[in-house]
Amino acid sequence: MLTCTQCGGELHPDEGQQFVTCPYCNATVYVDKSRVVLHWSIAPTLDAAKAQAALRRWMSGSQTVKDLDEKSQITGQAFRYFPLWYFRYKTNGQERTALEPAAATSVTEIARLNLPAGDLRPYDANLDADADAPSVPLEAGMAWFAEKFAGAQVQEISLVHVPVFIFKYLFQGQTYTAVVDASSATVLANIYPAKSELPYRTVGGVAAVVFLCLALMPVMGAIVNEESGLMVGLLICGGLGLIAAPILIAWAAWVAGKV
Repeated sequence: MLTCTQCGGELHPDEGQQFVTCPYCNATVYVDKSRVVLHWSIAPTLDAAKAQAALRRWMSGSQTVKDLDEKSQITGQAFRYFPLWYFRYKTNGQERTALEPAAATSVTEIARLNLPAGDLRPYDANLDADADAPSVPLEAGMAWFAEKFAGAQVQEISLVHVPVFIFKYLFQGQTYTAVVDASSATVLANIYPAKSELPYRTVGGVAAVVFLCLALMPVMGAIVNEESGLMVGLLICGGLGLIAAPILIAWAAWVAGKV
């Protein structure tokens, strides 16, 4: 016998029926084999234009290559309600929440979304046309959760459909995928054209070597001539430092402007 997790009333789903509304309390539940969990959704606050604007802002940020927002081309977009397993649990006396994907996705970062409990609302069957059905069994989601949070005490498990815009964009002949949460404008992506760290590390390494050499000049001067070598070394160090500093700063600024 299946019972509603909200009121305890008996549920009698049809063969193969996964989404059920409790006839006693009107709670929306999801039937996963012999287990029943509450079924929620989150309302979108962004339309397609605002979601694309959020993506462009992320593209122009510090994580991606310079001018990605201008040099890339959006080739496709789709609006979907994506399913997530929602876990409310306790650890070290504190109550927390965690998410695991309930359907296959290439953007696993979607599990990092923050879903405030106050934003959850009962799932409406009118969303079915835009909603992806769960394809990852609850048992698999629970196994992933247990692996990440060993020893945590699960208080509640739910299925939540979150509204997202899925964008495909082209950059230098390669196609990338980014997801925009339509309720918070959060942009999520596993693989994207990121800034290369090598130019910055090169500038930093050269600067470190240059100033190390300059710092050693007074020491070398003192070794060569105990009386005047230290002063001569300090003068050389200061003079060359005044010359090297602007050059290194200009180089760093050029790298920052190009990468």
